Amino acid sequence: MYGAVIHAAGDVRYEQRDNPQIQAPTDAIIRLTASCVCGSDLWDYRGINPVHQPTPMGHEYVGVVVQIGEDVKNIKVGDFVVGSFFASDSTCEICQAGYQSRCVHLEFVGAGGAQAQYLRVPLADGTLVATPSMPDPDLIPSLLTASDVLGTGWFGAVAAEAGPGKTVAVVGDGAVGLLAILAAKQLGADRIIAMSRHQARQKLAFEFGATDIVTERGDDGAAKIRELTNGLGAHSVIEAVGTQEAMMQTIRSTRAGGHVGFVGVSHGVQVPGEELFFAEIHVHGGPAPVRRFLPDLIDRIWKREIDPGKVFDLTLPLSQVAHGYKAMDERRAIKVLLTPET
Repeated sequence: MYGAVIHAAGDVRYEQRDNPQIQAPTDAIIRLTASCVCGSDLWDYRGINPVHQPTPMGHEYVGVVVQIGEDVKNIKVGDFVVGSFFASDSTCEICQAGYQSRCVHLEFVGAGGAQAQYLRVPLADGTLVATPSMPDPDLIPSLLTASDVLGTGWFGAVAAEAGPGKTVAVVGDGAVGLLAILAAKQLGADRIIAMSRHQARQKLAFEFGATDIVTERGDDGAAKIRELTNGLGAHSVIEAVGTQEAMMQTIRSTRAGGHVGFVGVSHGVQVPGEELFFAEIHVHGGPAPVRRFLPDLIDRIWKREIDPGKVFDLTLPLSQVAHGYKAMDERRAIKVLLTPET
């Protein structure tokens, strides 16, 4: 098969790879219908995460099951499935508490590289969710978002306790931040403030439910949030970037007693303990337990209650994956959908 492999910073190639094989009786093999480039992939592409050897890329996926291990009971060949970027058994105590992203048997599905034609998914019964039937083609982009960015944005909103009576602010206008806005709207937030300087992203933020836009960043951005909230700060603030500036902007935008949901992949973030102590806020986040939310998200998409697939503003054949990385790196695209060639 063919798939994306990163060789060094800025060097993503479409090249031949071995077809995945069943390695454990709990595995499934999927023929991928669509995959995509994630904002977190750019940490490698930009050299912030060092690349020491050629590495398959991609961890967001939907597709059709073509083979299963002998112990797989709930998923069958021919199912159209959506899965999390973390494989989980969904039976351990941690999974049962809703944190499949920290399953005691955790595996990273992306180790197999989902920007490809086929993918091995470990722990298939606990990781994959089948759709009611084969989806209409126009639903596939939205179903693909459920594999990561929608589930991650949703977790950010849940961790920040977005809901009725709340003012929610979202730091970050990438796919995760935009879908955190959608999630906050679905959870019933009264007011949603998007922090963005980019017109196309602002437009989509309004479509997803934002009521206000703040263009300032850093301490100026936090001051603007407080200005819009009678000097108090937002009840719920979602951090969807992963940088020091974004985290401090988030904390300083949150009112005393408020909630922070942080889902940006942290790089070099250090929170001053004294400031956090006197902020008197709740802070919760980390890798999203996407599998917790998949049944509900798939149902909402299937019923066409939400259309998160709008975050894909560029679609390319998998063979042009390098162009997709470049477009996202240069912020010419919010999120790139990849269609594997047969």
